[in-house]
Amino acid sequence: MLPALLRLAAPLALLGTMTVVVMSADRLPGPIAARVVEVIDGDTMVVRAHIWLDQLVETKIRLLGVDAPEKRSSCPEERERAAAAERFVRNMVNSREVQLRDIRYDKYGGRVLARIQTMDGTDLGETLIRHGLARTYEGGKRFSWCS
Repeated sequence: MLPALLRLAAPLALLGTMTVVVMSADRLPGPIAARVVEVIDGDTMVVRAHIWLDQLVETKIRLLGVDAPEKRSSCPEERERAAAAERFVRNMVNSREVQLRDIRYDKYGGRVLARIQTMDGTDLGETLIRHGLARTYEGGKRFSWCS
C-alpha cells in the first residue's frame, strides 16, 4: 500500500499542464485545498483534501514543526494542556476549509506532516505556539509539559 502522501501526490503528478510542482515522491509544496473533518488532538487532525477534479483524499495530518501536549500523558497538567490545545484547534479549523502547505510523508502513524493555513492566511501551528498551547518541534526527543 502506498503511503498517504503518495496517494495524494500521484494524481497531482499527472496534471502536466497545470502549475503544480511535485518536488519529490515524498513532498508537496502545496497549497492543497482541504476541509478538516476531525480534530484528534492539538497537533493532529483528519482532513479531506481536494487533489483533482472530483477527487478527494481523506488522510491524517500532523502539524509540521509543532508539538502539542499529549492527551494520554500520565501527568494531569499535560492532559489539561492537551484538552485546551484540542479545543483551540477545534474552534479554529474544525469543519472549515484550510490549505495544506509543505506536505511531507511522516514515517509514524500512517499520516502526513503539513503546515495548515486557514483561508485568511493564519498558520495554525504558529498560532498554537504564540498562544502557549504548543511549542516548536524539529524532531528528536520531546520534552515533558509537566513541571
